[in-house]
Amino acid sequence: MTKGRVMAATLAISMAASFGSYEFLKPVAVRASVAAPASAPLGDDSVGALLSLDQAMETLAAHVTPAVVNVTVTARTKAKAMQLPEGFEQFFGKNFGGGNFGQNMQPQVEHGLGSGIIISPDGYIVTNNHVVQDAVDIRVTMNDRRVLPAKLIGADPLTDLAVIKINGSNFASAPWGDSAVLKPGQTVLAFGNPFGFRFTVTRGIVSGLNRANPFTDDSRKPGEFIQTDAAINPGNSGGPLVNARGEVVGINTFLISQTGTFNGMGFAIPTQVARPTVQTLIRDGKVSHGYMGIGITDVTPENAQFFHMSDMEGAVVTEVQPDSPGAKAGLKVGDVIAKLNGHAVSGAGQLQVSVGQERPGTKINLDVVRDGKNIAVPVTLVEMGKRPGEIASNAGEEHGKPRWGISLADLTSDVREELEAPKEVHGAVVTNVVPGSPADNAGLSRGNVILEVNRKPVENAADVKRSLSSVPDGQDVMVLIWSNGGSTFRVLHAAEGMASSGSDSGNE
Repeated sequence: MTKGRVMAATLAISMAASFGSYEFLKPVAVRASVAAPASAPLGDDSVGALLSLDQAMETLAAHVTPAVVNVTVTARTKAKAMQLPEGFEQFFGKNFGGGNFGQNMQPQVEHGLGSGIIISPDGYIVTNNHVVQDAVDIRVTMNDRRVLPAKLIGADPLTDLAVIKINGSNFASAPWGDSAVLKPGQTVLAFGNPFGFRFTVTRGIVSGLNRANPFTDDSRKPGEFIQTDAAINPGNSGGPLVNARGEVVGINTFLISQTGTFNGMGFAIPTQVARPTVQTLIRDGKVSHGYMGIGITDVTPENAQFFHMSDMEGAVVTEVQPDSPGAKAGLKVGDVIAKLNGHAVSGAGQLQVSVGQERPGTKINLDVVRDGKNIAVPVTLVEMGKRPGEIASNAGEEHGKPRWGISLADLTSDVREELEAPKEVHGAVVTNVVPGSPADNAGLSRGNVILEVNRKPVENAADVKRSLSSVPDGQDVMVLIWSNGGSTFRVLHAAEGMASSGSDSGNE
């Protein structure tokens, strides 16, 4: 008899002995103790609202689930996986978030798991690009357990969206909703296949809107993500985020987590990005994004005064690439783009999405505020290439206490080569930042190149020192810095009563 069988037999014998003892002692036990009757359940009248909510959620889940699919992929991986920022994980189930992202890998065949949503009765399915990237075989499992082969219609790495198709008709499908009308606190449901547990639904709310692009591998990737606390995990990639009407308002794509699993912060691509991208992929099989060749950041309460802006809307130009459409149109660093084709620009993320959705060759009209004056700037877009830096992600907030706290040096040819700074970059390189100083709190670091001080270009360390020293005590200063191929404005705050420091020639 095997060990397993011995254990099973022993368990069976022990149970028999126990039942025998129970039968022998039953009359005594009954006389000794009698269980009191359980309390009555709450009546429908007292919990009617909760019961109605449960019924509504059940109806919603039952309506959407037939349109959700499990996407299984056999993929040939590349030698190096996509780089993600620390703390971020995407939901493709390759090793279920086991840490392969960002590591060097030998080319190999892997099996992955993701999700998708059928958007038309004839079998078009939306998922994430990173789910089907490098796929050599795609299989779709339906809610009724049928497994169907799927073909790739088109994919767009920039937005991380893809469309696949299964053959057939009269498939259950979900309609598009309008993510532009979402409000924080609104109920949403996330559908997908987390960790291989198929056809899972979770409920939550819209935690935030218009979240910026967190990806470090390409600043051109659009943001405007929907943040939700509806639980989503590895394997949820490509699944839908739906509103209370069962409309798709987002496509689940990544989460913020130190562990690689759900930690209360999931993110979805909004339909204002997803829907036009999907329509173009179905029509053309690919997406060509409009390219302006500029870096931008938000107008903020800190920098608005430097651009003569009375409100906090618009996108500030931080960089104009040579020979780009923006350069040819006459855009300048420090311009504030207030309107696009007559529509107000709320911020850098919204402008980034709008420009990226325009087709190459399109002429757009910008309303620009330059040094407090309104000017019109027409720009003819070209196709976005692979050069980084078309649209910069939003700059972080800065806070500070003491004066400036930086050491500077001239941008020599050797330093320029070390930093890989192009020849059109002129200024002073930061060699040291004092911890806790205004420069440190503003996000400056060693290797940054200061290009402007208070909107005035500088050529060397002496220019920067002179400009910073001339700022009256107690006043803030704004610098334009270049770093890692992109430029951004940073505001350094001076504490009241602090005198200028830095008697050494290279310090400020």
